[in-house]
Amino acid sequence: MKLNIKALKRLNWLWTILLVLFSAVLTTIMIQYLLLDSELFSKLSDKKWMVNITCVLVVYCINLCLSARVNVAVIASHGFFMILGFVNYFVYLFRDNEFTFADLRSIGTGLSVAGKYELVLHDRGWHVLIASILFVVLVGIIPITFKKLLYVRILSGQCAVLACIMVALNSHGMNTETWEQKGTYLNGYVLNFVLSARDSYVAAPEGYSLSQIQELEQIYGETKETILEIGLDKKPTIIVVMNESFADLSILGEMETNAPLMPFFDSLEENTVKGYALSSVFGAKTPNSEWEFLTGGSMAFLPSGSVVYQQYLGNETTSLVSTLKNEGYTCVAMHPYYETGWSRNLIYPKLGFDEMYFLDDFKQEEIIREYVSDREVYETIIDRYENRGHKENLFIMSITMQNHGGYTTTYENFKEKYYKTGRSYTDANQYFSLIRESDDALSELIGYFSQVEEPVEIVFFGDHQPSLNSKFYPLLNGKGLSGLTLEELEHLYTVPFFIWTNYDTPEETIEITSLNFISTMALERAGLALTPYHQFLSDLQDVVPAINARGYFSLEKGRYLHVEDALGQELLWISRYENLQYNSLFDRKNASEIFFPYLEE
Repeated sequence: MKLNIKALKRLNWLWTILLVLFSAVLTTIMIQYLLLDSELFSKLSDKKWMVNITCVLVVYCINLCLSARVNVAVIASHGFFMILGFVNYFVYLFRDNEFTFADLRSIGTGLSVAGKYELVLHDRGWHVLIASILFVVLVGIIPITFKKLLYVRILSGQCAVLACIMVALNSHGMNTETWEQKGTYLNGYVLNFVLSARDSYVAAPEGYSLSQIQELEQIYGETKETILEIGLDKKPTIIVVMNESFADLSILGEMETNAPLMPFFDSLEENTVKGYALSSVFGAKTPNSEWEFLTGGSMAFLPSGSVVYQQYLGNETTSLVSTLKNEGYTCVAMHPYYETGWSRNLIYPKLGFDEMYFLDDFKQEEIIREYVSDREVYETIIDRYENRGHKENLFIMSITMQNHGGYTTTYENFKEKYYKTGRSYTDANQYFSLIRESDDALSELIGYFSQVEEPVEIVFFGDHQPSLNSKFYPLLNGKGLSGLTLEELEHLYTVPFFIWTNYDTPEETIEITSLNFISTMALERAGLALTPYHQFLSDLQDVVPAINARGYFSLEKGRYLHVEDALGQELLWISRYENLQYNSLFDRKNASEIFFPYLEE
């Protein structure tokens, strides 16, 4: 039944304005309420409330301009934002990070693993869902119509433009927030999503010029240097294992378990360099860790929330892969999951991989929970090694899946034997049991290659820490996931690593480094000559030993700092690093042939 009130028809413009404004405010409130508890809900400033409402108004006005029908515009706009809000609601439940514009490029990957998570709609979710349905029904019966639709389109279009200008002016200098729920409670979710769209464009660093790149070319030239004289008669087989969610959570605080979780990893000493490395991601976005390792690049200079593989790698890219191909290696990628995940099937050829193994290429004989086990990945590595050509130099990059989140479901094929003593949570205990399983499989991998006669180097590191129940973290650090100092925050981005060889190399413990430096260290311990770019990274590491998306470790200050707080020599080297990365990723037509050659003819 429609309302038929003649007085309303005479005031269509007034009722339209009131309805659109009311709807925009209500929609914004619903989104915030859906995503935040009462404490966090109150943190958003009045100014950002207004900017968020204005962002919502832009969509309402655009839809009104397109349809010229008030009811349709309001319902369509409200529906769009509710879908966006609920997508973010579930994404946050999955990974403890918000859904940003960059995630649109990886939505296929997200959907492929969504079934592995438990979809739970809490009280706030039900409140918003019911209120939204009632609101849509009510709007549907309100009679607002116009005879002169052109006027509606013109005026609503003008309002959309004005609202866009207001958003741009009032959001200048604001940064995208992706950590935990900061985007929602500091910026407001709608505004934060808009900011993440803005940040998909990367501008040149301040003062960037080709002359700066040329100065660095003159310093490093084309001469390749060998850092360590290993004395090998043959180039070593190089095997890399980026182990999904492999982390040592004791770095977050005191923690006791019923048995050691990483006894083999901890026992490695001979012919081993090991320690901790900063990753730029937490709980998700594995390919960014992969990219940092393979290219020596850093997420420190890219918009937060971005996924390099899907946003910025449109062309053939210089990497460890192309470097080793130029050294005569056959380069193999292994990942026991879907080839389309993070667009790896498109990116790997651009990096230079000769062979690619995805889920269908594995036997899938040992499944732990719902993923191919680490042990089966290592057996596949060994099989490829045993079937190498007589004079074939082999590089294998493997990315495991066994330890992938979530950790709340009970499985008949996996018994949880390891747990944190005292108070804990079931997802954390499942994770601990997975880590011990990984450690056992790792011992078998190293055990095999310790017996082969030909030289072998194994590089191992975690891509990021797992995303566990947020209530678990206060048990370790006393705070949880918010209100952390920069050092405490960086602990959440710290993963263990090692480089082991079956030939003589110096033992070394590194207190802290970052994933972008590990490939250079691997080349050094393989006895291979460093390219000019890897020479630069080696020198950079001497000044800035660790850097990630959160900050860097300052040797001068003896603590972590934000990149923008760098001074003196640290600032100089970080600026050089940023300029080189921009030259490689975004100034492709002028990319340095000395630092970033692809494949030699």
